[in-house]
Amino acid sequence: MLNLIRKPIEAELADYKQLFDETLTHDDDFVSQAFSYIKGQSGKMMRPILTLLVAKAMGGVTKETLNAAISLELLHTASLIHDDVIDESKERRGQASLNSLFGGTVAVLLGDLLLSLSLAKAAQTNKLDGVNIISRLGGTLSEGEIYQLNNIQKETLQESAYYHVVKLKTAALFSACAQLGALTAGADAQQVKLAHRLGEIIGVCFQIRDDIFDYYRADIGKPTGNDLREGKFTLPAIYAINNHPSERMTELVKRVKQLKATDAEIEEVIEFTKQQGGIEYAEQKMEELCNEALQVLAEFKNKEVREALKQYIAFVVDRKL
Repeated sequence: MLNLIRKPIEAELADYKQLFDETLTHDDDFVSQAFSYIKGQSGKMMRPILTLLVAKAMGGVTKETLNAAISLELLHTASLIHDDVIDESKERRGQASLNSLFGGTVAVLLGDLLLSLSLAKAAQTNKLDGVNIISRLGGTLSEGEIYQLNNIQKETLQESAYYHVVKLKTAALFSACAQLGALTAGADAQQVKLAHRLGEIIGVCFQIRDDIFDYYRADIGKPTGNDLREGKFTLPAIYAINNHPSERMTELVKRVKQLKATDAEIEEVIEFTKQQGGIEYAEQKMEELCNEALQVLAEFKNKEVREALKQYIAFVVDRKL
């Protein structure tokens, strides 16, 4: 599926990868070592692919598009590095985090360096609107993290609070990717607006799918419970607990939010969520969002890219990792 998604932008994606690697080049051996590790963790490049596909659909990928995609990826990477330091995480997607390899102090400084490079690339989009989107995004991601940490302290579980965090964090990033793809391709205001909404929908679906992994990971056959261990309740559990209230669950919500829950209690919340339809509810919400995304895509004129974006959405919703 990824090959089908990348097909309309194969050449442009190669240009992006080359420019990204050139950006993360440094004369200092120590910094160069850290940059090499970051380049090796590029993964599936879902966000750059979205930027390039939208640009291709709305006029064509330009040098400014490539710089925008790199700027966003650097900003995203910096935010993940800082998150790992805050959470004292030793792993990121199954690999050692920079925090564990180089220590917290160096990781923070490397994240700051990536932020600086991100802003430099933003300037090379040659669009003040683009620089504004990227610079504001950095603040939005931080606001999302602060809101999420504050929300852990509250005893109530609210879907509105969950979606607010998702829109400030994951959805904001994906919407910026799509919006900048349109903007750097010379799209008009209406097309940029459509791209923004498409990216936002994709971002929400991406996060819901990520959250479902916490209750059941297909690759290892058992839940991780990592979110709950950090005091975070996501959409499946919020639905299950709010729609099937019990004194036991009320007690466990308090213990989870106070970071006092045992492994057995975490497992109890996970099983309750599954039994009370939490996973199915979250998947239903993704399906509703996908239907809206397809309506947005109907406005895209480039048939090849439109089909690739349909596959992109399907991949986000159905992915196993």
